[in-house]
Amino acid sequence: MSIFQELNPKLVKALDKLNITEPTDIQQEAIPVVLDGLDVMASAETGSGKTAAFVLPILERLLAKKAPNSGTRVLILAPTRELARQIHKQTMDLAKFTGIQAGLITGGEEFKVQRAAMRKNPEIIIGTPGRILDHSQQGATEFEDLEFLVLDEADKMLDMGFSDDVIAIANYCSSDRQSLLFSATLQGAGIRHITKTLLKNPEPITLNTYEDAQANIHQSIITADNLEHKEKLTGQLLQNEKYRKAVVFCNTKTQVERLSGLLRYHKLRVGHIHGDIKQDTRNHIMVQFRDGKFDVLIASDVAARGLDVKDVDLVINFDMAQSLEDYIHRIGRTGRAGAEGAAISLITHKDWNLMVTIQTKLGARFDVKTVKNLVAKYQGPQKLKKSGKAASNKKRKPAGKKGMTNRDKKRLAKKQDKKQDKKQEKKDSNISSKPKKKFGGIKKE
Repeated sequence: MSIFQELNPKLVKALDKLNITEPTDIQQEAIPVVLDGLDVMASAETGSGKTAAFVLPILERLLAKKAPNSGTRVLILAPTRELARQIHKQTMDLAKFTGIQAGLITGGEEFKVQRAAMRKNPEIIIGTPGRILDHSQQGATEFEDLEFLVLDEADKMLDMGFSDDVIAIANYCSSDRQSLLFSATLQGAGIRHITKTLLKNPEPITLNTYEDAQANIHQSIITADNLEHKEKLTGQLLQNEKYRKAVVFCNTKTQVERLSGLLRYHKLRVGHIHGDIKQDTRNHIMVQFRDGKFDVLIASDVAARGLDVKDVDLVINFDMAQSLEDYIHRIGRTGRAGAEGAAISLITHKDWNLMVTIQTKLGARFDVKTVKNLVAKYQGPQKLKKSGKAASNKKRKPAGKKGMTNRDKKRLAKKQDKKQDKKQEKKDSNISSKPKKKFGGIKKE
């Protein structure tokens, strides 16, 4: 019997309407633990069904208990606006037949409008830490009766500097709450600190490892000589590779804009998002991408965090991800639900060592590809260390006598002896050339 069949009929009805019949691994593991009232720390990737893994049991618990007269019962924190919006949509879909309402509080929206929405006392609030904290400090939200605090993609929240905000928000919440933390990784000092500070004897759930995330994704690299070369490679790949939808990642807003313009010039159907684009516009672009109005999305990491679009089967790292976690999140846009996907990273000499580090941590081996007529002169470092990283071609100067060989020490000693001999010869020459002084008319020899 599916764990879904044990849920409230109103939730089962919503699942049927969404054509969700079988639980994913994370749902199978997390739902019973949350229903038992335990705190949870779970490792789960985007696309694994983690949102439903915490929303379904929370809704089940809310339906089983009479609601207080006022105040929020559930607070769900997400690192980015896009992810918060997706969680909100999925929550409303799952709560469709329950009468439970959810409010969305993120940056980029008018503060007054959000405050007015809070006065309606939605039982669930979903938002980003910065804006939620603003509302809390101004008394626009009430978390004294909070039953659930959820931290989604906690690793990214900490990477973005929200640790203090999250702890401050938690201080506004009831100490009797149940806390749930979901993260791509449970490693690192930041995660351990948050877990120790906010969770009570949490139940660990680790299912979706890095190996799981890459199982259906063919990962490869293409070497490039420079920025212009990478732009040409990207254009060729998007024109010649077979894909339904593609996402291209850049590390800067400027490059997102530049690349999207170049690709449009070459008649590709392209949209782009980054942190400086207004929220309404970003939302519109994402709807267009999902609906197939264009095939390629150029994005920065922050703007694409939590991006959940079906049929993405190609990811291009125009710029190499700056960390393993970012790389995992990027390639996680594809290869979902058993489908095959491809992730291609464009590597210049500046990217090589970073690429090797990520490859090593993944325990993977990236294939090396080439694009016809665009083969790079750069094919990797001329000299490699045992790690696979580039070895320096510069000769090291001896760092004092400790870093010198015996031969080097002998050579140095000879040089010093020669210098000393020359100094002495010069000194002797100066003495012999000086006029002899007379004392009392007698020459002193």
